[in-house]
Amino acid sequence: MHVLEVPGRRAGLLLVPPELTGPLPLLVLLHGAGGDAAGSLPVVRDLAGARGLLVLLPTSTAPTWDLLTGGVGPDVAALDAALADVFDRWAVGPVAIGGFSDGASYALSLGLANGDLADAVLAFSPGFAAPPARVGRPRIGVSHGTADAVLPVDRCGRRVVRQLGEGGYEVRYEEFGGPHVVPPGLAGQAVDWWPAGPG
Repeated sequence: MHVLEVPGRRAGLLLVPPELTGPLPLLVLLHGAGGDAAGSLPVVRDLAGARGLLVLLPTSTAPTWDLLTGGVGPDVAALDAALADVFDRWAVGPVAIGGFSDGASYALSLGLANGDLADAVLAFSPGFAAPPARVGRPRIGVSHGTADAVLPVDRCGRRVVRQLGEGGYEVRYEEFGGPHVVPPGLAGQAVDWWPAGPG
């Protein structure tokens, strides 16, 4: 685990698998509102080593991501700098942008706008998607709990998936009987689905 220090911003983390064999899949995972990079570790720490992933865990400048508080700004700049550092230091294969809750909404918004970089978007319990532009056709994986009291599934996950389908995106949608969480099993399934490619 590497700590990524960005002057004037809260630190992020990078997980690097113990064995480096060729280009590695890179997952950028964005935390929910009020969280930070360390709070996302339980979701991906074991998966990173077991699946041989690079995992970039940024931390938002404010309590949540900039797009959700007024528009793309300092968080995108910090993410661009972190990605440049990762690409300079490691051989990177397919890229996915993922997140939970507010981080899932941000991942969808950034992923749809950067389909030339992101092969896939993994959105765990998103509220919405508001891309500033649409570039490319990333594959989309969405999961949402039917007992989610924070971002209710009917107003959020199901609506987002319907809009993505109407926009012509390939969407893999999983509902589970639970609250506003990322079940470990679904996280593993999403991580396995993404680098495998279309189908």
